[in-house]
Amino acid sequence: MPVALILGFVLLLSLNVGEAVKETATSSGLEEWLELVVGYATGIGEIAAALVIGTAVVRSTVVYLRQLVARQDKRLDSIEMIRLRLGRALILGLEFTVASDILRTAIAPTRQEILNLGAIILLRTLLNYVLEHEIRQGEESCIEERENQAE
Repeated sequence: MPVALILGFVLLLSLNVGEAVKETATSSGLEEWLELVVGYATGIGEIAAALVIGTAVVRSTVVYLRQLVARQDKRLDSIEMIRLRLGRALILGLEFTVASDILRTAIAPTRQEILNLGAIILLRTLLNYVLEHEIRQGEESCIEERENQAE
């Protein structure tokens, strides 16, 4: 099912929907100012997403290498915890990218831009859903493993 959705959206994005030319001759000073502010906000959102994801990748790599070198804890639980933290950071990063995409098309969007935004948001939401599902399963398995070890 998810593969069919993704293929459908790729097809949707490839369609050229006779896009109307934007009218820029009647843009007011307020619209130009708004475009500038939204442009900066979009950039900040994308930078925040990159920082969150990049920091999480570096942090996860360092923690994994530390555990690999120390060899104190070879349990699967520690690797699973690294995966879960990285997954949470990826979800947060995806939320920032969705917000920046919404801001990018907030000012006088064309029909094609709205279709592109819808497809991008749907794909990222699907990815978020899968990540959250994986995280929930990982957390449940960690809890079960701890309960089994306590017994």
